Amino acid sequence: MAGGQFELNVGGRHVAIRLVEGDRILASQGLLWGRVVYAGGSLGGLPNHQVAGLNDAIAGVVHAHRREVTAKRLQEEEKRNLEEATRKAEEERRKRERVELYRSVYKQIRAWLIQVGQLLQESKEERRWVTHEQQMALWTARPQISVRDHELDALLSDQALREAMGIKLEDAQQLIRFWRADWAKHWQNVNEAFTQRELHGENALLSRVEKRPLNDEQARSVICFDNRVQSLASAGSGKTSTMVSKAIYAIHRGFFRPQEIVMLAFNKEAAKELAERAEQAFVRVGMNSVTVRAKTFHRLGLAIIGYATKKKPRVPDWVVKDKLAIEKLEVLVDGLKDGSREFRNRWDLFRIVFGRDLPAFKSMKAPAKAGRKGGRFSPILGEPVKSLEECMICNWLFYNGVDYKYESRYEHDTATEAHSQYHPDFYYPAIGLYHEHFALDERGQPPAHFEGYLEGVQWKRALHLKHGTELIETASFQIRENTWVEHLAHELTSRGIKLDPNPDRPMPDGRQAPLSEKKLICLIRTFIAHVKSNCLTKEELLKRVDGLSSEAFKYRYRMFLDIVWPVMGAWNEALEEVEGIDFEDMLVQAAEHVESGRCVPKFKLVMADEFQDASVARARLCRALVNQPGRHFFAVGDDWQSINRFAGADVSVMTDFKQFFGSGQLLKLEQTFRCPQALCDVSSRFVGKNPVQLPKTVVSKTPAVGPAVRAIMVGEAKRVQQSIVTFLEQLVSGLADGSVPKEKGRLIKVYLLGRYNDEESYVPEDWKARFGQFIELSFLSIHRSKGAEADYVILPGMVSMKRGRSFPSTMTDDPVLGLVMPGGDSYPFAEERRLFYVALTRARRTVVMYTVRDRVSVFLKELVQDGALEMEDEQGAMVRLNPCPRCTVGDMTLQKGKYGEFFRCTHFPACDYTASKKKPAKKSKYWGKRFRPKRS
Repeated sequence: MAGGQFELNVGGRHVAIRLVEGDRILASQGLLWGRVVYAGGSLGGLPNHQVAGLNDAIAGVVHAHRREVTAKRLQEEEKRNLEEATRKAEEERRKRERVELYRSVYKQIRAWLIQVGQLLQESKEERRWVTHEQQMALWTARPQISVRDHELDALLSDQALREAMGIKLEDAQQLIRFWRADWAKHWQNVNEAFTQRELHGENALLSRVEKRPLNDEQARSVICFDNRVQSLASAGSGKTSTMVSKAIYAIHRGFFRPQEIVMLAFNKEAAKELAERAEQAFVRVGMNSVTVRAKTFHRLGLAIIGYATKKKPRVPDWVVKDKLAIEKLEVLVDGLKDGSREFRNRWDLFRIVFGRDLPAFKSMKAPAKAGRKGGRFSPILGEPVKSLEECMICNWLFYNGVDYKYESRYEHDTATEAHSQYHPDFYYPAIGLYHEHFALDERGQPPAHFEGYLEGVQWKRALHLKHGTELIETASFQIRENTWVEHLAHELTSRGIKLDPNPDRPMPDGRQAPLSEKKLICLIRTFIAHVKSNCLTKEELLKRVDGLSSEAFKYRYRMFLDIVWPVMGAWNEALEEVEGIDFEDMLVQAAEHVESGRCVPKFKLVMADEFQDASVARARLCRALVNQPGRHFFAVGDDWQSINRFAGADVSVMTDFKQFFGSGQLLKLEQTFRCPQALCDVSSRFVGKNPVQLPKTVVSKTPAVGPAVRAIMVGEAKRVQQSIVTFLEQLVSGLADGSVPKEKGRLIKVYLLGRYNDEESYVPEDWKARFGQFIELSFLSIHRSKGAEADYVILPGMVSMKRGRSFPSTMTDDPVLGLVMPGGDSYPFAEERRLFYVALTRARRTVVMYTVRDRVSVFLKELVQDGALEMEDEQGAMVRLNPCPRCTVGDMTLQKGKYGEFFRCTHFPACDYTASKKKPAKKSKYWGKRFRPKRS
């Protein structure tokens, strides 16, 4: 038997028979031989005497096989029973675990929802805003459940699971519905419901906290007590009223004690006004003994430093007053120059030679046509030259006492049919040397738009070879790499010229260095202030220089830094000598003391006025003050009125408020109590074109009195003052005969606002004697007018000029300030547009603007194009504008030329656009077109 088979060998024959067929095998005796019979056949030839034994053997094997099969079957059956029992036990275990899992998840969610419910109940009972801080705390505590969100649906679909957990279907439905709720929207709805209840419940207080009841926008800003609230306030929308009312509401409701509130302003006058307005409001609501602190940022910073260090520093007078600061720096710079020849050389070389930045090589202005003499850039000595690079070379030659001639006639006659007489760039008469400065890069190529320039270079070189005259060259790439000084010095001194550097060499009458001592000191004063405000190091600034575009004049930036650091070091030493501090260090150090915990002010409500003018340092201090739980920050401002970038204001703290403070509610005060709607529309449409700014819709219920805006063109600048007198005469005449309404209990207020301080000269000297019975006339710069208002506003200087003072100003910051100043947005005249908006929105009735023929401000042109106003002359007749279609800055004026009359842009030579008299510029949007103002 093998492999579950019988194996029989009978007489040499082999047969395999399955054991299961064993009971069908039978051996029997025959006459002589036995035979084995099996299923499927038989075998003979078996000796008879072996038959009986074979049958017994077969029976034994079959019996044993049956026992084995039976045992195996029992064993397998037992195994199956065990496996079934195990499976059922495992299934029961999984069911129990699933029930426990969902029971645990259910408890976690339910416990969290109970916390939510408690907060909702407490906020409702205590009449409080559900703050972002509270919302984030709950969101952080929200359990990380161990089932996926869609698996929660088992609580709805599996009745057996709910029965095992002992919960009802409606309970599961409610739990899952709240768990999956849009909580951001839910908190918003909860706070809106709270606001509605408070507006109604506190109406009595909100109606009398100011002289007139707060409007809905103001009341909402007062009631909103999220941790970070940004109130975007339109001009004349009552932001001071809102701040004062918020303090009163917070104390009235018991949110904070008076000493836990501080209102921050940017100067003493503003802080004083806040304090006075708060005092009046507290009396008005019967809280006579209550006071709230109103401080300047600097005064608060000084107090923090004194508390943290136990030694309050002093602020020297020469820090407080700009004039004294400049005078102090002049003394410090003189000391540095006296003590270091190296510093003196760097200082003088920078202001005399490197005082102006260079345009990118690729954007250089193409050279003038051959034969045209003169240029736009005036060096210290000699006639104007045609490029800034040539101007630098001229000033370097002057600084070193080198006699040169600019574009003098070449000693040989070169005029031909194709070429006019040659005038080399420079000629040194002492050694008979010519010098050409070529606009070429390191590969010897000019800017792509310099058509035919390279041919001219080759022609000049060939000309000198032909006549045997000596020529040296410098190139633009040498200027930018600053290898030109060494190269030019070598070329000159090797030929016998002696260099005599002298910064005190007398200058021709009326001439001055590209950067005067005072201007350079003012530039450094501004630079140092920004360096300190932003906590910048020398290494960081050098990295910024390295990161500038390859087109930037990086050598000038590095040269400037080389003179800034010694001056800044001397400034800091002067402060240490008197144990003093400047305003920038004051803010930075105060913030550091609060951040480190050396001083923890107890203010729980911090309010900042005019936040659009906040620097990074001021914003940092505010953030430090409210960085602990339970603190609230309320910032009021208008990015449309951000006009102090030069003083460190960074409008991004308004436009990117959430990024800076981490969270924030944005509320808007869009109703103005000052300007009539027509003036709101004109000013908002103008300033709102900049897409970087925050949008808002300014509305007004102030009734119109006369036209919102007027623009009067005079023939020449000296006529402006007389035209202003004419306007005042007409105004006073109307007030006298009643055609112009008076203001009860006061004189009509008129502001004359100047883009520049010297525009005060437009104020009529005898205005008080002639008009003082009816009006009060004051001059303010537009920058200082922010926050003020008058019935009528006069803008006397709405002009655009090639040189001099324009509005918008075409003067740009020195590029080195770009290393440290807040980034301005790229919209054209962005900050000047906001300054114009400030000027327009000072008026309660009318803004009257004056311009000069052929010098009309681009802002006025834009208003005319937009249909906001019509230009009028002094007699009130409409005037048509003919702006240049190319630059839009200049106007097309009639000129007489060799071939007759033609129109040319008044912005020439910066713009050389011309047009035929017979066929004027068709591209102009204004040409010969009559525009009508849009009516509200």
